[in-house]
Amino acid sequence: MELECKIRGLMMDPVTNMPVVVLKETAGSGVLPIWVGVYEANAIALEIEKVQTPRPMTHDLLKNVLTGLNVHVQKVVVSDLKDDTFYALIWMERDGQLMSMDSRPSDALALALRLDCPIARMLPSRCNGRLPGRRLARATSARIE
Repeated sequence: MELECKIRGLMMDPVTNMPVVVLKETAGSGVLPIWVGVYEANAIALEIEKVQTPRPMTHDLLKNVLTGLNVHVQKVVVSDLKDDTFYALIWMERDGQLMSMDSRPSDALALALRLDCPIARMLPSRCNGRLPGRRLARATSARIE
């Protein structure tokens, strides 16, 4: 089962000094922190803040290619957690054919922002009940909501 989410923000993990994308459930109070690289966080931040770059960035190029090929991105889903690494799927439709593409969550989220498509995550049971950074999520939930 999937839970629809929105990107609630970006923050820095004070322990690892790495960026964290915070997903918040749209119909609940749950949050999911996902650690990403600095460049990936920058790609997400540029779109959140609607910063125009002089030339297309990688995710802008991907958006343009998909649009040019008449591919509709239906949603992105943070789908799994293996060995403390999150996985995502980009669900696309072209000519009535539905397909999914494996992706890093940071790339899927950056693309979802550019295409204004839904973001979802699997229930924690799909991730074996383990979510990295659960303590961070609890510690920051008051500030995030």
